[in-house]
Amino acid sequence: MSFENIVVVGLGYIGLPTAAVFASRKKRVLGVDINVKAVNLINQGEVHIVEPDLDMLVHAAVSEGYLRASTSPEPADAFLIAVPTPFKKGVAGHEPDLSYIQAACESIAPVLEKGNLVVLESTSPVGATEQMADWLADARPDLSFPQSVGSASDIRIAHCPERVLPGHILRELVHNDRVIGGMTPDCSRAAVELYGSFVEGECILTNARTAEMCKLTENSFRDVNIAFANELSIICDKQGIDVWELISLANRHPRVNILQPGPGVGGHCIAVDPWFIVSGSPEEARLIRTAREVNDGKPEWVCGKVRGLASELIGSGQVSRDELSIACLGLSFKPDIDDLRESPALQIAQMIAEDFPGKVMVVEPHINQLPGDLRRFDARLASLEIALDANIVILLVDHKEWKQLKMSLNMDQRLLDTRGVVDPR
Repeated sequence: MSFENIVVVGLGYIGLPTAAVFASRKKRVLGVDINVKAVNLINQGEVHIVEPDLDMLVHAAVSEGYLRASTSPEPADAFLIAVPTPFKKGVAGHEPDLSYIQAACESIAPVLEKGNLVVLESTSPVGATEQMADWLADARPDLSFPQSVGSASDIRIAHCPERVLPGHILRELVHNDRVIGGMTPDCSRAAVELYGSFVEGECILTNARTAEMCKLTENSFRDVNIAFANELSIICDKQGIDVWELISLANRHPRVNILQPGPGVGGHCIAVDPWFIVSGSPEEARLIRTAREVNDGKPEWVCGKVRGLASELIGSGQVSRDELSIACLGLSFKPDIDDLRESPALQIAQMIAEDFPGKVMVVEPHINQLPGDLRRFDARLASLEIALDANIVILLVDHKEWKQLKMSLNMDQRLLDTRGVVDPR
């Protein structure tokens, strides 16, 4: 099997780095996305997302002719689908929305040829790879697929979820192990050959359903552990205990490793994937559901603390409501990136801006413009120097430039540090 021409559908935080890494191995890669601005930028050798070293890798790949972008796919040897899998809007609960995967299938179906490999990289509920295969089969009845003829199929189908950390994506794409689940052993072997062109970690074979569940399990495990820390922080606040000191002391036990609490959980993985397990097994996934509810509820708890601080300042006469100013430090879902997806910091800033219109300033060094909901309530971007003079300063994201930030609080100032990194003097 030879995979010299590759199409990657979806040029976001996973698709574009993956396309660039393949191209750096002298594979001819076409990246496909509906975002015309992103397509044009990539074809100019530029990038539309923030990820260390990605701009240099994309520029080199485009300059050498191994990477280009388009709004429509072309025939290739392998197709990777790396599109979003959000929740359905307007539907109760957290039901997965696979419409982006379906649209990707509809786009590549006309150009599929016998011998092609199609890999779903999007984090998906169990059964999504089989659903993808059914959509492709419906669109191309002239080709055979694994669900109908097994290993003798014309098209091979596999699932290979990413397991990378934003800010370290390029390194982890290469060095991390990959779990590869084909719909048949032949599908798995084909996918291993594809990823073997750049993956230096181990490619571990399983079936598609287990590969899907593996990614969901990894992020649910992390979510449960974060929920423990977040719940502990709420309990400690009520009982007048410094949660940061408590965790530091408890972690001196040789078999205890409590994570650090925060304002919630964000990103398109940990904040989303556990709900895919819950939606598939709602009666059985009790602990996973509870952890999600704890973490989903933390932003509202933070906002309640802010409202309390505002009432304290106004009620004591230290500041009038008209004079009140509130600063939110950070909007991204984790430090040192520009990714706002499912960000609890963004959610908190929006809720505070709605409660205190015209009173909120935001410091976020990785973006140039505030999202629309913040602008709607007259929030504004500000420098850190100006923000530190606000009456209420809320540290929401521990960007590296704010680690060990020192503040001298005046009588009319309050600090709410949700990350435990500010040194109040």
